[in-house]
Amino acid sequence: MVVWDNLNTHTSAQMRQLIASRPRLTVFYLPAYAPELNPVEGVWAHMKKSLANLAIRTVDQLIVVVKNRLNRMQYRPALITGFTAKTGLDVHPP
Repeated sequence: MVVWDNLNTHTSAQMRQLIASRPRLTVFYLPAYAPELNPVEGVWAHMKKSLANLAIRTVDQLIVVVKNRLNRMQYRPALITGFTAKTGLDVHPP
């Protein structure tokens, strides 16, 4: 299952063809502007809180910190489930 926004590369003819060739893949498109339905928004909000008081001097330092924070989240399945649950979307459609 993939949940996507309406970025032009997500809705292109080439992408529709790729999706159609994979019958096990289910794609859900979000409305034009609906951050409350996008679990990634919860990830970024959580990330921003952890970066709020850091004094990062370079982009390379920022990349290292962001990767570290994302790796930490990866090992907290309840946190990831919470981001999805907050959207109210059913992750097990009929």
